[in-house]
Amino acid sequence: MSQRGQPSLRARLITAAAIAAHLAIAAAWPAAAGPVDRIEIDSRAIGSFRIGESRMRFGQLEFVGGLEMTSPAGEFGALSAFRFLTPGADFIGIADTGFWFFGTVERDAERRPIGIQDFRMAPILDRSGRAGAAKAEVDAEGLEVADGIAIVGFERHHRIARYRIDPGGMGPALGEVDFLVPARELRGNRGFETVARAAAGPQAGRLVVVSEKSLDASGNIFAAIVEGPGTGVFAVRRDGEFDITDGAFLPGGDLLVLERSFTMTAGVAMRLRRIEAASMEKGKVADGPILIEADMGYQIDNMEGMDVWRRDDGAVMVSLISDDNQSLLQRSLYLEFILHQD
Repeated sequence: MSQRGQPSLRARLITAAAIAAHLAIAAAWPAAAGPVDRIEIDSRAIGSFRIGESRMRFGQLEFVGGLEMTSPAGEFGALSAFRFLTPGADFIGIADTGFWFFGTVERDAERRPIGIQDFRMAPILDRSGRAGAAKAEVDAEGLEVADGIAIVGFERHHRIARYRIDPGGMGPALGEVDFLVPARELRGNRGFETVARAAAGPQAGRLVVVSEKSLDASGNIFAAIVEGPGTGVFAVRRDGEFDITDGAFLPGGDLLVLERSFTMTAGVAMRLRRIEAASMEKGKVADGPILIEADMGYQIDNMEGMDVWRRDDGAVMVSLISDDNQSLLQRSLYLEFILHQD
């Protein structure tokens, strides 16, 4: 850390190199096998988003708080996506090493996150009900939940699969969803990172999938409406060197996407972009404004997962998690913001 509280160039280079190395060799990693029960999580509170500053407001986003999570358990980490089962409390998630995870966010009297309770992990089973499949079979990246069903996006062996949610014992997939995008267009490690269903607005009832960086002939990102009215393939405009790592629908029907970039010189950056509901139609190129962009001068890492939920006081909340690639040089973070509509 530099004297001004900013990460040094060396630290940025090390982190970027770690992520680059992970992406290059991930295909060779085996998924861990065997059942996993409760796991101890140690949490350190994060009180400010911008390193060395106390301000909490960043455009439309107000930082509420965050956690840096560690665990002695070797299975912990690689957190790719999550969804709250109860607003701001109980959650389900997936790790790209082939695991489900469950837990509860603990809060103080001011509703700020202060810890993770009852954290559990269990392997994602193959079609025959066995754990320990090859990395290419369990590279889980996108997640949506509704009515007791989890819908998971996988890359490498590209598919969208449904599972019945049972924290006491997740079974094999119930079946798969036709993702409509031609399989030949999907890149091996750049598949479906976003699986999201709109509950309201012009996209109500639609299940949307968006790839990380599978690009069409115009250089835009392949996406599709795979269930609900108006099914078909569309694209999301690729803006700069950012790739899409997750997405969740806002109450009004716009899609909030989480984006990530990294370079060897600047390190990691993250961005939130609001994709306008009207632009998400078959054959169109969807786009929308950037709400926030943050580099390594902020409390970020390899930001991979996001959920949008409504707090008991009506506030629209945005929660983010990072994938530490199970590297000692990276961090597993949970960050929380209020999205103001002004």
